[in-house]
Amino acid sequence: MGGEWTEATVGDAFDLVNGYAFKSADFRDQGVPVIKIKNVKAGEFSEHDFSYVSEDFLKNRSNKLACFGDLLISMSGNRHDGSPETWVGKVAQFRKTNDHFINQRVGALRIKKGVQMDSRFASYLLSSMPYQELFIAIATSSGGQANLSPAQILGAPMRYPPLPEQRAIAHILGTLDDKIELNRRQNETLEAMARALFKAWFVDFAPVRAKMEGRWQRGQSLPGLPAHLYDIFPDRLVESEFGEIPEGWEMRTVGDFADLQGGKQLEKDRIVPNGEIPVFGGAGVMGYTDTYNADGFVIAVGRVGAYCGQFFSHRGKAWINNNASLIRQKKEDFGEWLFLSLRHADIDVIKKGAAQPFVSNGDLSKLPLVWPSEKVVESFSQFTVPLLKGQEDANRESKFLALLRDTLLPKLISGELRIADAEAFLKGRG
Repeated sequence: MGGEWTEATVGDAFDLVNGYAFKSADFRDQGVPVIKIKNVKAGEFSEHDFSYVSEDFLKNRSNKLACFGDLLISMSGNRHDGSPETWVGKVAQFRKTNDHFINQRVGALRIKKGVQMDSRFASYLLSSMPYQELFIAIATSSGGQANLSPAQILGAPMRYPPLPEQRAIAHILGTLDDKIELNRRQNETLEAMARALFKAWFVDFAPVRAKMEGRWQRGQSLPGLPAHLYDIFPDRLVESEFGEIPEGWEMRTVGDFADLQGGKQLEKDRIVPNGEIPVFGGAGVMGYTDTYNADGFVIAVGRVGAYCGQFFSHRGKAWINNNASLIRQKKEDFGEWLFLSLRHADIDVIKKGAAQPFVSNGDLSKLPLVWPSEKVVESFSQFTVPLLKGQEDANRESKFLALLRDTLLPKLISGELRIADAEAFLKGRG
């Protein structure tokens, strides 16, 4: 497969729809989601942390809705001095069929009628590193922020192959991305199962209530409660300073189970694309490296900024960066229980600061937790460890697939790698 490549500009193939400047007062807790800059990642549309507006806007602002296949581009952001997550010129394809508004400083590139262009191929092309570097280079600065104008975006040069080759390239790269997305959804399911079990046992006290109400008898099994666990759960609730808890259980603090240690900044040149060890910042994994300052069942917490108070876990070596803290367990066997206890705890009560919220290690160590008993925690771990390990296996596979995609992408979209060779390579892997 091969043919003559077209030399053009982005504006020759796309129209650009600007987002709408919604006011702060327009936003609410539910309604039609609004795509903001934070929802546009490099090559990925993020469905987390949406803002919403009333459905009334559908009547007079329907021209500001994203369409399936649109290429979303962040028109404001940082240059190289910020995290790649915040760079200006990030491009991601929108592949949803329900209504989403586009906010200001988010553009939607829409293929012009009659242009022979595959939207998924175009998303890979414009989200590739050469285009990321181009958009950063041509952006203008204002108050420390880099901005792209419609004219700058539409004037960027494009070079692309005939439509059949575009579709073949999109299929190869899309196959990898589809598997990564499948792993992500599987992980959400596994996490939901672990959290549901934690809530049932340690928040709702469902096993205790089942015994109190006579729904669980000795020698009987219930969903999620094998018969052999009957005797490890109390059969009544008692009052504590934090409300009812099962008899014999205690209110303890995080500091009883772990020591908190602030992370250490890792030099930027130590974050390497092919590194095996995750680097945890305030918002989770921010890259990979070849060194570590934590090992085992690692629990990290974001300490500063919008993500402060969020917890992350990892089994193995990790680097905890300076915007996060390591929660170093005193007994490794309690890792899964402690992690889920922290994720369920009310962190808002210890957050400080308004413009730049933060949590201190001292306050976090005093946070109260319901401690059941070693036997209950050990039984809980027997259920949850396989779930968390399943997540870790899927994450490792996704990291490999993403690296493979990022290796193939520039070679395919430049014509350096033949499509047949790439297809044969992937077939051999499958």
